[in-house]
Amino acid sequence: MTRFTHFLGVDWSGAKGPRQRGIAVAVALATGGPPVLVTPPDPKGWARTEVLALLCDLPGATLVGLDLGISLPHADAGAFFPGWDASPADARGLWALIDRLCEGDPHLEAGGFVTHPEAARYFRHGAGAVGDRFLLPGAATREGRFRVAEAAQRSQGVRPVSNFNLVGAAQVGKSSLTGMRMLHRLAGRVPVWPIDPLPEAGSVVTEIYTSVAARLGGVTGAATKLRSVEALNDALDMLGSPPVAGSDGLDDHASDALLTAAWLRRVHGQRDLWHPTALTPDVARTEGWTFGAF
Repeated sequence: MTRFTHFLGVDWSGAKGPRQRGIAVAVALATGGPPVLVTPPDPKGWARTEVLALLCDLPGATLVGLDLGISLPHADAGAFFPGWDASPADARGLWALIDRLCEGDPHLEAGGFVTHPEAARYFRHGAGAVGDRFLLPGAATREGRFRVAEAAQRSQGVRPVSNFNLVGAAQVGKSSLTGMRMLHRLAGRVPVWPIDPLPEAGSVVTEIYTSVAARLGGVTGAATKLRSVEALNDALDMLGSPPVAGSDGLDDHASDALLTAAWLRRVHGQRDLWHPTALTPDVARTEGWTFGAF
């Protein structure tokens, strides 16, 4: 697959507030060259709604990688929220439910969902604050529930955290929930693979996990964050990308976005990444998938 003209890596954030320094956006061109950071409209950082606007007006045929979970576990229990009669049937229904319960939250925040009396029961909120349905009956681990794609990620040597976990430096639950609000608003504008079929032309949004990209970029060990230009350029070299310029001022959000943009450009043509064995039609419509997991 070589039809894409642009590759956009987005490091996302679920933090409160109108602007997020934790959001970074980078683009790599199919024609080559180093990946480049996209400057936010405001020096204080991106607003989530501005990223949404960017995704609604993508150049050419852009492959987008969002570093967030596009859905919640479903296959393990046959439901997102077993025991709750409002549990949706598929990922798009989940996005709509989250957005509806968060209609009073500004900046695409998700506080209204995680504090909802029923929804809150399924999340870990903090030390000693664990919903009574965070774990399934007889759960073999206290880490929480995982999607099929996250099990595949673990087999690749990375350690995803359950999207039902809202506490800790490695948690991605808040990012995922705010991201699902954005995806709900994106409906009909850009397909989200594999919840939507991969189109023959045009732009596509995917979920990515930066640790998977870092592994392909030659980053080994438990830590996969790159916090220096030198470390980033070593990884970019492994991906066949020219180096980025500069010597300081690079945080891990920017390096994640730059690395994943280059990674998408490098691996997007690998057919097996679009057809992982465990990606059944039911998993696709409910849990989605992480591009790069197999």
